[in-house]
Amino acid sequence: MRKDIIFFDLDGTLTDSMPGITKGVQYALRRYGIMEEDLNKLKPFVGPPLHESFMEYYGFSLEQGMEAIVVFREYYNVTGWKENAPYPGVRDLLECLQAAGLGLCVATSKPERTAKRVLEHFGLLPYFTFVGGADDDSTRVKKDDVIRYVMEECKYTEADKERILMVGDRHHDMEGAKKAGISAAGVLYGYGSLKELLTSGADWVAETPKELGERILAGDFR
Repeated sequence: MRKDIIFFDLDGTLTDSMPGITKGVQYALRRYGIMEEDLNKLKPFVGPPLHESFMEYYGFSLEQGMEAIVVFREYYNVTGWKENAPYPGVRDLLECLQAAGLGLCVATSKPERTAKRVLEHFGLLPYFTFVGGADDDSTRVKKDDVIRYVMEECKYTEADKERILMVGDRHHDMEGAKKAGISAAGVLYGYGSLKELLTSGADWVAETPKELGERILAGDFR
């Protein structure tokens, strides 16, 4: 069935946010006496909820992970959010899908206000009918919760789920889509591997924004 409602992840799917996020994580880790000079080691922080990554990769408690987000934002909200750029081909992808009459939304674990600011900065905001993200206290941060929130705000019903496709680059996007009961497509130009995407439930995977758009419009999900 052709999908005519597309939910996009932001980091690693629409924009390459690695420089700003990894520098923000580096900044936060220093506050805890952890000196990490190799930003490449911090790439796994791009996409998933930040507190979970601090816990998984540096052994933080839940409380420390939530505190580290506050420190991270000291850097990211001033400088890091601008250390970012749309992936080549993304603007053409969005223009093509919008021209075809598809409904486009953003479903991200990034704070909603920050996501809107990033999209507006790069001129991408007008392509989307709704931008949904984490709330200020990070209680709505898991991808399935964000997806359900976007559906609710856009008045999409259970019957509309067959029309919705979640597009993302990490396993959290694929798993969140499955928990929310919608289809999922992975992209390989972001930060997740083919194995990660397929084993976490991707229905199909595209290598480039161009391929992604072509397959969405054709309904070719083999």
